[in-house]
Amino acid sequence: MLRSIFAGLLVAMAVFAAPARAEPTPVVVELFTSQGCSSCPPADAFLARLTERDDVIPLALHVDYWDYIGWVDHFADPKFTRRQKAYARETHSRTVYTPQMVVQGAVHVAGYRPEQVIAAIDSHSAMPPPVLLDVSREGGRVSIRVASAGAPTGEAQLQIVRYKPKETVHIGRGENAGRTIPYTNIVTAWETIATWDGTSDWTGTVEAEGEEPVVIILQETGPGAVLAAKHLR
Repeated sequence: MLRSIFAGLLVAMAVFAAPARAEPTPVVVELFTSQGCSSCPPADAFLARLTERDDVIPLALHVDYWDYIGWVDHFADPKFTRRQKAYARETHSRTVYTPQMVVQGAVHVAGYRPEQVIAAIDSHSAMPPPVLLDVSREGGRVSIRVASAGAPTGEAQLQIVRYKPKETVHIGRGENAGRTIPYTNIVTAWETIATWDGTSDWTGTVEAEGEEPVVIILQETGPGAVLAAKHLR
């Protein structure tokens, strides 16, 4: 009897002594895609499935370099093409691909390889964020606070992203001619708000009119690794 009571006390002590499980770190997944790319629909569908995960912020950036084939992607923006090329320079790559997924600004997966993307998401989700990022939205304004959670991280860019949750497109020409394809989390704007020095606290507000969801991302200058991100739907 005493042995059973003692064992029970040990179990109870272990439960109460165990640290509380931390909230998962949101992982940003960028998909570089195009309506004119025949290899992209499986990746587009995979990105849609990622929206079901609370620990992932999936974002579709449509590039414009497929438009020459004969179908102009009306989601495409030259800024997104430049962003993908900037990632390529950071990794010393001479070429860009669609589809391509970039996980937390650090893991680059060319082609449709969902297993690699899931593994990268799970790895980054388990990491404690090096930066504290607090975000709130009231009406058309977003309030932001950034603070270091440990050692200095170096210079980083504070960015605001807006996206359209869903739209279905019937494609008339190009490699996907005749197909009707649903797209999700279509980025409409990606702008830099401020540069953070990596050590001091930063507070500020930014305009965010309209009903589109808002994502705030703090990312190492480069673009490099994403340090923290918050999602306001």
